[in-house]
Amino acid sequence: MAQYNYTPADFKSDQEVRWCPGCGDHAILNAVQRALPEIADATDTPHNLFTFISGIGCSSRFIYYMKTFGFHSVHGRANAVATGVKVANPRLNVWVTTGDGDSLAIGGNHFIHAIRRNVDLNVILFNNEIYGLTKGQYSPTSKLGKITKTSPYGTVEKPFNPGELVIGAKGTFFARSIDMEVQLSKECIVAAAGHKGMSVVEMLQNCVIFNDKTHAAFAADKATRAERTITLRHGEKMLFGANREKGLVFENMRLKVVTVGEGGYTLDDILTHDAHERDTTLHVMLAAMKYPDYPVALGVIRAVEDDAVYDAAVERQVEEVKAASKIRCVDDLLRSGATWEVK
Repeated sequence: MAQYNYTPADFKSDQEVRWCPGCGDHAILNAVQRALPEIADATDTPHNLFTFISGIGCSSRFIYYMKTFGFHSVHGRANAVATGVKVANPRLNVWVTTGDGDSLAIGGNHFIHAIRRNVDLNVILFNNEIYGLTKGQYSPTSKLGKITKTSPYGTVEKPFNPGELVIGAKGTFFARSIDMEVQLSKECIVAAAGHKGMSVVEMLQNCVIFNDKTHAAFAADKATRAERTITLRHGEKMLFGANREKGLVFENMRLKVVTVGEGGYTLDDILTHDAHERDTTLHVMLAAMKYPDYPVALGVIRAVEDDAVYDAAVERQVEEVKAASKIRCVDDLLRSGATWEVK
């Protein structure tokens, strides 16, 4: 492991942070800046190789507040631009900061195909269930019936669940955190950086102006989060609750919430989280859990290594073609009977 001895201050730019007071983006920025020194050492990445790419939206101002290389691209195209950056220079540690409107609406195709290709990008998806920068239109993750400027009588379309979308697109890494849980966010970001292939970390983020308290039903405060969310960690029992007395079991092809010590259920009955399981069945179920029927799943839900990493495969193919071209050139010269003198 390298030892660069960076601090969070090394990744803070001199730009004034211009998000609204109370915006969840501040906490996410804090988590990323805390994580990068650890990531630099763990991945042997010097400061000059970190690169942040963004699209359009409040989340996309992120790059201005990072003391790294960056590119503020156009609406919905962050993942496409980031793919080009990574393929052109595979040594770069490339991050994408994007929102639910940016990557799940106009950028939806770029998003799912970057996942399918398993490009070695680290995507932080800010999900506030609204278009904030354009002043409050409903987004692909807005709740059914949500009243906004563009749905004055309530939306009539079911929202995307980003976790289901990522895993359904053959995603190899998906994690979820809440803006207020800075330490958990940091853990997810560090885990994402260590994953080879595309990682997506969904950040459930609060927009205090246009969609305040959208996640409050399960995330309002620590006490609420203890009872209504479950933090998954590989190899650990799926327990939650103020006293970790509740857990998840699998019965009749469905997840079920039980209380340990009641109804005949013991700790042995509680599922153990396996983030590395290649089969997607349980991961999709965990990502899809909604309050009040289930606790909302946080932490690293899926982390599966796959040899097919797009940018590495492109780099390898280019080298193979170049090598084959050199062989063909020499072969053609020999066949032509040409002679040359080595000096």
